[in-house]
Amino acid sequence: MKRNNQKHVETMIGEDAVITGEIVLKGGAIISGKVMGNVKTSGTVRVTRTGTIEGDIEAGEATVGGTVHGNVQAVKVVLRGDSKVHGDIVYKQLVIEEGASFEGRCDIDTNQPLPESEKLQIDGPVAQEEPELPTEEAPSQYSN
Repeated sequence: MKRNNQKHVETMIGEDAVITGEIVLKGGAIISGKVMGNVKTSGTVRVTRTGTIEGDIEAGEATVGGTVHGNVQAVKVVLRGDSKVHGDIVYKQLVIEEGASFEGRCDIDTNQPLPESEKLQIDGPVAQEEPELPTEEAPSQYSN
């Protein structure tokens, strides 16, 4: 089943669009053009291969396929193979595909808990550490 990547996307910025100023949204956005300013949303921001942001991204989820000159802060950050990020990344979950270019620092966001859907699920019993066995010195076959 194909996943719908445009779910919860209310705003699309086309390849020919140039926006100057901060963008503040409640829902998601797909950016294929150029934004000169910060992008803030509790939803998903997707920067396509033709998209460029000269500013910071603050989002619930950020997928970068284009270029970002600024910091990225999101619960989940995905850097696609053709992406270029020049800035710091603060995240709970980070995916960097082969071919992505990243110049900056990575920090795990410890301020907010990971959503239940992102927590590691373990089925079955959890492995216990084996008790340490006493060690006896074995006689050496090379003794004098």
